[in-house]
Amino acid sequence: MHSENSILICADPQRIFDIAADLSQWPAMLPHYRWITYLNRSANRNIVIMAAWRDLPMFTGAKIPIHWTSEQDIDRDKMEIRFHHLKAFTKGMLVVWTFTPTKDGTEVRIVHDLHSSLPFLGKLLVEPIVGQFFIHFIANQTLKHLKVFVERTNGV
Repeated sequence: MHSENSILICADPQRIFDIAADLSQWPAMLPHYRWITYLNRSANRNIVIMAAWRDLPMFTGAKIPIHWTSEQDIDRDKMEIRFHHLKAFTKGMLVVWTFTPTKDGTEVRIVHDLHSSLPFLGKLLVEPIVGQFFIHFIANQTLKHLKVFVERTNGV
């Protein structure tokens, strides 16, 4: 399963990187995030349990609660944030956030890669359900709300 989401944010890449790297702020700025619990915390590496909602637009107000455990690596030199999912349906998934300056702002990209040991099952279930329904949707919500937060607090 491979999924990519990106958005253009009108702000300095370093500012966006610093905000995105601070998971403790996510539930306050990203309304679809329920909570984040740190199991191990340091300046550049964290183990966290992350919890979010997946809206069900066909049922007004209905949401599916999801959560996962992940290792977060903050690479300040490369200006990348990497996650390695440690448990649940997405165990083994690698996630990379990049921040690329453009003439109009910063392109923020999230790439998710999950390799199934059962390729047929992956194409049948993982890609449409885990990949599109959950991961792609939630990553889009994350980027959309991150953009609103950064640009609002950036004076844009």
